[in-house]
Amino acid sequence: MAAPVDVLSAAFDVVLADIGYTITSCCCDWLSTNKAGRSPNQLQVPAISLAYEAAESDIMKRQPRNPKTDKLVNERLISIAYGQIGMIQALAGFFTYFVILAENGFLPTTLLAFASAGITSTSTTWRTATDSSGSTYEQRKIVEFTCHTAFFASIVIVQWADLIICKTRRNSVFQQGMKNKILIFGLFEETALAAFLSYCPGMDVALRMYPLKPNWWFCAFPYSLLIFIYDEIRKLILRRSPGALGETGLVGWSGRPTIKTPVSSHRPISSHLLLHSPVFA
Repeated sequence: MAAPVDVLSAAFDVVLADIGYTITSCCCDWLSTNKAGRSPNQLQVPAISLAYEAAESDIMKRQPRNPKTDKLVNERLISIAYGQIGMIQALAGFFTYFVILAENGFLPTTLLAFASAGITSTSTTWRTATDSSGSTYEQRKIVEFTCHTAFFASIVIVQWADLIICKTRRNSVFQQGMKNKILIFGLFEETALAAFLSYCPGMDVALRMYPLKPNWWFCAFPYSLLIFIYDEIRKLILRRSPGALGETGLVGWSGRPTIKTPVSSHRPISSHLLLHSPVFA
């Protein structure tokens, strides 16, 4: 009976990781108002690769799910996906956005002055004005759409780290390894698609996406690294102190408790345990 329990637990982990990876980009949707910023939700091919991820080494040391308390989406998942990882991703997008504006003569202080004066991108003053650099309204719109494209690209980059940390709920990525070839392919695939949408001729007309300077792609790299390090530290704390972080022995995305002593491979698992441990509540 051990094999079915192993399979069911692994299936629950896969669905949970898929949800955790997918909904983090929704935070960027809420905070952005541009079409390019909403596009990362279209790039969910890497999420499929999580179905091919090997089970964690401690999967048979966990207690069975409690269908009344262990839900796929709970407060802990929302807190991590939206309040923590999602916010870091959104911060990466807005940082890249403002870097490009600053390089084109629009410092954050200038933008705040425009906002306080009621000048927006659709106002008559903005349409007819010529700034100190001599750029026209049409040229400024190109800069704006370029910022949208960069926001999109930065979300793709931070989703690299998001996908990798979703591989495991408790173990370190270094323990799990990067043996999932489909996941690796998915990382390259979404990056290639983002580059294609940015540099392919005609995308400025079809999707209002413009080519990016090479250095603009690197603006989001520190945030991607921050997400990875932050989650590795979180998992390390959970492995060493299961009751830490206010989780009372609950670990990972779903917060399922773990058994402190490993289950012997010779100890039989009753059918009662399997029948009362549904994967989906």
